[in-house]
Amino acid sequence: MGALLDIGPLRSLVAVADCGGFQRAADSLHLSQGAVSQHVRRLESAVGQPLVERHGRGSRFTRAGDELLARARQILVLHDETVRHFAVKTEDTIVIGSTEHAAAQLLPALSAALAETVPEYRVRLRIDRGARLREALAAGTVDLSLLLGAPADEHTILVGNLPLTWYSAPGWHRPHGAIPLVAFDNPCVLRARALETLAAHDIPAAVGAEAIQLAGVQAAVAAGLGVALMATLGQTPEGLVACDDLPTPAPLVLSVVARAGIDPAVPALVADSLRPLLAPSAMARGA
Repeated sequence: MGALLDIGPLRSLVAVADCGGFQRAADSLHLSQGAVSQHVRRLESAVGQPLVERHGRGSRFTRAGDELLARARQILVLHDETVRHFAVKTEDTIVIGSTEHAAAQLLPALSAALAETVPEYRVRLRIDRGARLREALAAGTVDLSLLLGAPADEHTILVGNLPLTWYSAPGWHRPHGAIPLVAFDNPCVLRARALETLAAHDIPAAVGAEAIQLAGVQAAVAAGLGVALMATLGQTPEGLVACDDLPTPAPLVLSVVARAGIDPAVPALVADSLRPLLAPSAMARGA
């Protein structure tokens, strides 16, 4: 099979041009700067030519980059028009993405709420890492996602603050040296918040175990390999206990982030359905 020009990387290329840089493009697409850079490198590999080059302290498009940029705009216009055309036949399905942190406690209740309020919609769920969900939003394969720490913009609706709790194995004791952490591999907002919280209180810490799934994090904590910061809405994971001798972390913002072009009533409805689940009384019932 020959080289492919995927929609996600093409959208990143256009965003770099329109936003004036990689970081601003990443913010507008709800991606990390590394993901946008990887998209551009993927396009360069596909066309066999450099598309962006360093220029002073910034960067600029090469001649090939300008040529592909013009074609990318045409491709995206046709792609988005096609999606909108066929959306008439598929608008009864909502694809909702979520990280594992929010899935266990929020998605069952959200699905039940949507089934009651908008029974004409069929909900399909996708559980994935935050970075991959942001890519799916940019590519249009996910309609909206529940994300932690998403930047505020016209596609983002704030749901509320998600409290965070330290968890350890029963009988775990805080060591005299660095705190051993169990965390998701990077990028992860919970991992960053854990390290930031301890650093703010001058407590040394080191990531001693990493996992790519929540089950792996919980298993490592249960094995006594360290402590982990989790968002559980008061529902303590089996085999773990809350650890109250570490600094209380600031909560993370939970947001509903929608893809471009979606009916704004849909993410607004999802956000409204989630807010009661973050109320203190609801979390107390789950404890």
